[in-house]
Amino acid sequence: MAKASVLTEALAYILDFKGSVVLVKLGGSVMEVEENLDSLMNDIAFLRAVGIKVVIVHGGGKAISKAIKEAGAEPKFVDGQRVTDEKTMEIVRRTLNNVVNTDLILRLQAKGVNARTLHGNWMFGAKKIASPDRGYVGEIVSVDPRATLEMLEAGIIPVVTPIATGVDDQHLYNVNADIAAAALAKALRVRKFALVSDVPGLLKDPNDPKTLLSTLHLKSVEALKSQGVISGGMLPKIDSCCDAIRSGVRKVHLVDGRMAHSLLLEIFTREGVGTEITQ
Repeated sequence: MAKASVLTEALAYILDFKGSVVLVKLGGSVMEVEENLDSLMNDIAFLRAVGIKVVIVHGGGKAISKAIKEAGAEPKFVDGQRVTDEKTMEIVRRTLNNVVNTDLILRLQAKGVNARTLHGNWMFGAKKIASPDRGYVGEIVSVDPRATLEMLEAGIIPVVTPIATGVDDQHLYNVNADIAAAALAKALRVRKFALVSDVPGLLKDPNDPKTLLSTLHLKSVEALKSQGVISGGMLPKIDSCCDAIRSGVRKVHLVDGRMAHSLLLEIFTREGVGTEITQ
């Protein structure tokens, strides 16, 4: 009866979201743990099976750092973003396109999902972030969602890399995956935007999972920043999420990918398991 109750609760959400677009950003250490990644792939296959259109944007920081070390260099960061010279940019491109993206595509196809690569530099336009100088690190200034929409209409899940083309010099640029995902979510005006990583959501106390904020309203963000609740690497993430909400995205979810089937629980249950950001 408990299983039947779960299924009937999910039915209302399935009927409501059928035909809607959900954008899922994958990142953090969850992409390095086989069990977690397999659970997420199952969740995404489920979403597609019940008629939800899914777009994936992925990071790959750990894989890139590993590739840089294998090339005999040491990864460097400034303000949380990777310093990306010409050689590093090529490693970023090769690792994201040929290693991380390919792995996700093969995993989804093994679940019976029609997924295909969509290189971010085909649709993201960026300008170099001038200060501090981090090399070929860009800020997204334009998004062309046409290829994404065509793939969705064809029943394909686009799996997008966080790389952009410079609008001034046509060079490839490394871009923050959270910000790239938020920019695409805005351009598509998706029904839901879920950021899956290795944190439970927004915590009042980073050391106490019991302080999870299940709902975050835009009007509360500035106060939480001043209190230090939103700080460090969470700042650009929350800012990009709030920007997406203001631009027409219905709801944004911060989801812990270390919890089995957290994506389904967040979308198809009343309580959810992460932090829901809304107006």
